[in-house]
Parts: sequence; C-alpha cells; structure tokens
Amino acid sequence: MEQSLLTAILATGVIAGTPILYAALGELLCEQAGVLNLGVEGMMLVGAVTGFLVTLQSNSQWLGLGIAIVAGGLMALIHAFLTISLRANQVVSGLALTIFGTGLSGYLGQTLIGVPLAVTFKPLPIPGLSQIPILGPIFFQHDVLVYLSYVLVAVCWFGLYRTRTGLKLRAVGENPGAADAAGVNVFAVRYTYVIIGGMLAGMGGAYLSLAYAPSWLENMTAGRGWIAVALVIFATWNPAKAFWGSWLFGTVDVLGFHLQTLGITVSSFFLKMLPYIITIVVLIIVSRETKKRHVAAPGALGIPYNREER
Repeated sequence: MEQSLLTAILATGVIAGTPILYAALGELLCEQAGVLNLGVEGMMLVGAVTGFLVTLQSNSQWLGLGIAIVAGGLMALIHAFLTISLRANQVVSGLALTIFGTGLSGYLGQTLIGVPLAVTFKPLPIPGLSQIPILGPIFFQHDVLVYLSYVLVAVCWFGLYRTRTGLKLRAVGENPGAADAAGVNVFAVRYTYVIIGGMLAGMGGAYLSLAYAPSWLENMTAGRGWIAVALVIFATWNPAKAFWGSWLFGTVDVLGFHLQTLGITVSSFFLKMLPYIITIVVLIIVSRETKKRHVAAPGALGIPYNREER
C-alpha cells in the first residue's frame, strides 16, 4: 500500500472517529460520576437534527452547534432527573431516551432529508503543523471541531487525574457515601457530569450533520452512540485511551471505502458490519485484559445513591 494512501486512510479515520470521541468523552465523564447513560445514541441523533435545522434556518453553523449542545444537555437532564432524583433504573432510562431520541429526530427531520446546507465546518489546516510529513495530513488538516476534540481530551485527562475537581468526581463514582461524608455534594456532581455528557453527545451528533457528512438522514448516527459506550470500556475510563480508540474505530469505519478504490472486492454488507465486529472483538479482548490487570469500572457505576442508606 502506498504511503499517500495509508496517510489518507488514517486522516479520514481521525475525522470519522471525532463524533465517536465526543460522545465517548461525555459517557466517560458520566460513568466516572457513577451514572450509566445508554441514551447516547438518542442524544447524538437529537443533536444532529437540531444542529442541522438551526444551521439551515440561521446560516450559522456555530449557532447550530450551540443549539445541538443545548439539546443534548436537555436530554441528559431528563436522564439525570430520572436516575439521580427519582433513582430509576439507569439502563431502562437510557434505553428509553435512545428510543425517544430516535423517534424525535425522525419527526423533526422528516422534511430535511436531501436538503443541502449553505454553511458547514470546512477544513482549516494549521500553518506549520499541517506541513509536517505524514503527521501533518493525518492530524492537522481538518476542521476546527477536530482540533477542539484534541484539546478536550487533554483537558479531560488533566482535570480527572491532576485536579481536586477530578478527585471529587472519581470519589463520587467510586464511593458516593464516603464522598458525601467528606463534604462533596454527590447529587450536584452527578447532575453536572450527566448533563455535560449529554452536551458532548449532542456535539458529536452535530459534527456528523455539520462537518462529517453535511446533511440529514434518519438514523444517521448508525450505531456510533453504542460504539462510544463500548469505547469507554475499551479505554478503561481514560480520556487519552479513548482518543486512540476512537481513531481505531474511525479508521475501521472508513477502511471499506478505501479498499474499494484499491479494487479489492468485498461485500458492502460485510464492510458495514466491520466496525461492529471489531467492537465486539475488542470488547472481549479488553474485558479479559482488564480482569487480569484488575482494572475495573467505577465502584458505584449504575447504583443510585440514597443518603439515608449510606
């Protein structure tokens, strides 16, 4: 395989992995607070359709992105109220939000299919860095939202492992009773990070409809929300590993198109299945490895907190 083609595959892998990365970072923060959110797919779809709709009406992709973030946050607020305040089952609430988001996005977007956008997020090469051989085209010749995801990964990693705020977050996820006794407002922390997680999921959805494939198609996330949830396990709840994981899944996702340009005949149905097959295989391998290395999920993940029961 020629070097230029390999570079092109890896560069498009970064773009394809960006919406998954945004959603995975949101899910990671949410799970670090002890709340499982299986509504990521629905939040991404609502973010994608609201971002597209507002951009179409306002001719401002930034306004569309902002509304998509708000829409994702509002979806997450429902999840937070049900699971934190009412202590509803987190799996059931998440699945219900995915179904709700799928239906709502389909209703809002029924007249938007095939409508072109006048403004989208365009590639913006970074002067100097984009000229670096191999690494420049792969990492520094993309749109601003890709660069923002790099910054976000660094901020999340530093915030989680090098700040008092991150320590409080991890304490709430591991042992909310002990965190509460130490003076941490468990409910406020969980609400905050569930909503932030939903906002990032909405941002990931907006990236699909405003940058990756500027258009609206029903169910256009195509399971990326579920891959993001799996990616958090793959990354062992570490933002830096989530970055490399999203790149891997993004590269697998676009690999099929490049194989066809090489004249390699592979069934299109198999190519569409490839990211999900890889997801299952990786999860099996990672689950075995994390068990060997005693790397576990946050101790209170999925468990509602009741101050009276501590």
